[in-house]
Amino acid sequence: MCCIVAGSVHDYTLMKDVFTPGSAWFEKVNLWLDLGFLGADKDYQSTQIYLPHKKPRKSKKNPNPTLTPEQKKQNRKQAATRVIVEHAIGGMKFFHCMMHRIRNHLGHFVDYFFSLSAGLWNYKIC
Repeated sequence: MCCIVAGSVHDYTLMKDVFTPGSAWFEKVNLWLDLGFLGADKDYQSTQIYLPHKKPRKSKKNPNPTLTPEQKKQNRKQAATRVIVEHAIGGMKFFHCMMHRIRNHLGHFVDYFFSLSAGLWNYKIC
């Protein structure tokens, strides 16, 4: 399966399709995910996964839910790490070949466009 898909596919669903839970894909790496990947720590237990702390729900017992200062500090540290990656993805979209429909039937062209835009963006920021 190609890692670039058209249409609205949830990120976590795509991750489970490409990287089957229970396999040894992420054993030697740390994953920094956002709250869109809740449940990944249960599906990929052999991996060190960093998810931000989710704000508790409002209830009668807890009318003003907030995160502790330590949780906020951890969330900011994780966001600072992830923002570099998000800016790199946004920078790759600067090259419009990644944003528009590719009207070519050769599947490897998509990989070439992705590699080309990643390389050009890395060259631009160096």
